[in-house]
Amino acid sequence: MACEFAIRGWAACAPQLHTARQWEAWSRAPWLPQDGEVPAVAGMAPMLRRRLGELGRVALHAAYACEAPADIPAVFASRHGEVSRSALMLEELAAGAPLSPTGFGLSVHNAIGALHSIDQRRPAVLQAIAAGRETAETALVEACALLADGHEEVLVVCYDAPLPPSYAMFADEPQALYAWAWRIAAPGADAPRWSLTCDGDEPLGPHHAVGVESPCNTGVPLPHGLEVLRFMLARSAVLCHRGGGRSWTWRHHG
Repeated sequence: MACEFAIRGWAACAPQLHTARQWEAWSRAPWLPQDGEVPAVAGMAPMLRRRLGELGRVALHAAYACEAPADIPAVFASRHGEVSRSALMLEELAAGAPLSPTGFGLSVHNAIGALHSIDQRRPAVLQAIAAGRETAETALVEACALLADGHEEVLVVCYDAPLPPSYAMFADEPQALYAWAWRIAAPGADAPRWSLTCDGDEPLGPHHAVGVESPCNTGVPLPHGLEVLRFMLARSAVLCHRGGGRSWTWRHHG
């Protein structure tokens, strides 16, 4: 399997990292974003904006900053989504407290994308994806499938937050609050080309080169979603990833 695409626009958001210039500097000297304020989603209607938690704020800040047309499909991808809301509701159930219907509605996996769709009155397709450590890759596969169906562009939003304390024992990668958004299109002569291949297309050997520095070289381990963003911003040649029993290779073709 192979996907090829161009990136027509991007935006990202994390504590202390709000602008393109800050993110480009981060890509040259990365660090794990953990503490700090995240901006409000200024372009969103106040009645909807007040329903957002931190994860929703970073995800929709990136989505709005990407300036995607309202009529293109959107793929919202998060490994854990609003698990903090779900954990809180379980604690309330255990204590015998009644559950909030609004809280439940905001905890489902497509809630953040749905708020974006409602606010922008988007008539287009909305997908919500969770695929473990392959979430970023699966989002791009889904987006490329939508391009193959004839859509000119697709908005991809990838976001996550640290697991709540009751789930922290299950964390298998560094924890950070972050989001990025890409507007992708079919590759053309007027934009750099990127590709994503899986499994038998380019299998990873024991000494397969990785195009971005690995955590053991930089001393800065990152969640995989941020590794993908750094690969794009740094214009690295190759990024390789193993997840879900598959081998994935991202390439920048210039």
